[in-house]
Amino acid sequence: MPYKYAIALTGGIATGKSTVGTLLGLNGLRIIDADAISHRILDESTLWVREHFGTEFVINGKVNRPQLGKIIFSNPDAKKELESFLHPKIRAAIEEASEKQDTFCYPYLIDIPLFFETSSYPIEQSVVVYTPKAIQLERFMKRNGYDETESLRRIESQMDIDEKRSRATWVIDNSSDLKHLQRECENFVEEIKRVYPAPKV
Repeated sequence: MPYKYAIALTGGIATGKSTVGTLLGLNGLRIIDADAISHRILDESTLWVREHFGTEFVINGKVNRPQLGKIIFSNPDAKKELESFLHPKIRAAIEEASEKQDTFCYPYLIDIPLFFETSSYPIEQSVVVYTPKAIQLERFMKRNGYDETESLRRIESQMDIDEKRSRATWVIDNSSDLKHLQRECENFVEEIKRVYPAPKV
């Protein structure tokens, strides 16, 4: 049965989840990246994207995600259509990866951006990467170059970050600098080691 030792790693847009995933990996935790899986599956589905959204959304054999994102985040029907196609494939790939990780009999992370929104994964424990909303907006605008209106539309397409924090088993705070974030990640890894001693071999 998959997900026995899984911990969901989640957060909001521009809260620093990818950076946290990298830092936790460097500290020895194993991670399944749902975003990487979804990008791979989307790029394998260029024919479907062409048929349903148009040839302009495929460039050099890959899906133009920024352009497709503009449609998806402004059109609920298009968003639903894409998710109905992608999500079952993504879930199947994550489940397969989870079954492999469970053989180690030790906790691992599954990086799932929409973990709380979709409720698609029977994972009991979660860690949320938290950034206050004002900082989240500022970082997103700086990173992506969108104006405030478009940035807010994308951020508000997900569950409020404070609500995610209230549902989390653990919280990693990313409201300061990289040094602070590194300490937060190290503290989380130490907590996992304390709660789950390494299995005897």
